[in-house]
Amino acid sequence: MKSRRNFLKTAALGAATLSLDGLPAAAASRGTGRKPIVVSTWDFGIAANKAAWEVLAKGGRALDAVEAGVHVPEADPKNVTVGYGGYPDRDGHVTLDACIMDELGNCGSVAGLEHIMHPISVARKVMEKTPHVMLVGDGALQFALENGFKKENLLTPESEKAWKEWLKKAEYKPVINIENQSFEGKGTGATAFNPLRLPGNAWNHDTIGMVALDAAGNLSGACTTSGMAFKLHGRVGDSPIIGAGLYVDNEVGAATATGVGEEVIRVVGSFLVVELMRQGYPPEAACKEAVMRIVKKKPAKAKEIQIGFLALNKKGEHGAYCLHPGFSYACTTGVGEKEEVLIKGKYYFQ
Repeated sequence: MKSRRNFLKTAALGAATLSLDGLPAAAASRGTGRKPIVVSTWDFGIAANKAAWEVLAKGGRALDAVEAGVHVPEADPKNVTVGYGGYPDRDGHVTLDACIMDELGNCGSVAGLEHIMHPISVARKVMEKTPHVMLVGDGALQFALENGFKKENLLTPESEKAWKEWLKKAEYKPVINIENQSFEGKGTGATAFNPLRLPGNAWNHDTIGMVALDAAGNLSGACTTSGMAFKLHGRVGDSPIIGAGLYVDNEVGAATATGVGEEVIRVVGSFLVVELMRQGYPPEAACKEAVMRIVKKKPAKAKEIQIGFLALNKKGEHGAYCLHPGFSYACTTGVGEKEEVLIKGKYYFQ
């Protein structure tokens, strides 16, 4: 009996020191466990994190921080896939999707919302002022206007020009990190639709997802986008779907997704990542397992698209994983000695 106990004890200790893909747990997660902390997708997350940090550094609630943070890209006309200035659908409509979730499991969402610069704040109103989780289309707009939001034209001249150029061929096919390439794919010949950009910059994305852990130890998250450029009118991706584009469980952690939303929805990606963390996966390992689910379900498709997951656990550890190189995330943490870094996500396809 004693021998059996020793065996079980040794096995348990061994499992505790390894992640589920056989790597040391420390190698599959980042962060020192300090709080508050905020992480967000892509390099423009640095600017978004700064706004969120202003809330967190004062002892503010994570929910207020993530809302303030994603306001930054939502209002940036140079960001062509979030909020104001986002590329329209194929009919010329800028339609926005967003969701938000707090530490109590409360959540709100809007999809196909037009004319409102900050869909994340409308989503929060849905969460706080209605018995519903999601409002869409004209109903979401009506609700926003009734709650004091200003109706605006979100189609900038630059995005309209890009749309009209796209109409010349009207081809729609998601391409891996297409924003990193020129229109000709050879590093020359910039056009309005696909200007020359450097790898890993603000054009290499389609969503901002942000999750934060505040000084009180509570988690919240936000996700907002204008969706895929020139999509079918009415198309909705993962970003406003609780459990797909975003999920928060205050006992465990929070996760968000970026990339081709249809594939994220099929594996209920963000919920999957959080549940894997509940089982003991470190954040990066949880994100990797979610990516592998996508690879396993549709291996050929996975080679053609980009998807990334970002996770933060209750300890303040964070990590990310994606299909292909090109995905990065911003991290801001610490009190007094603030740390602000941009981290390249690990990836499956070499």
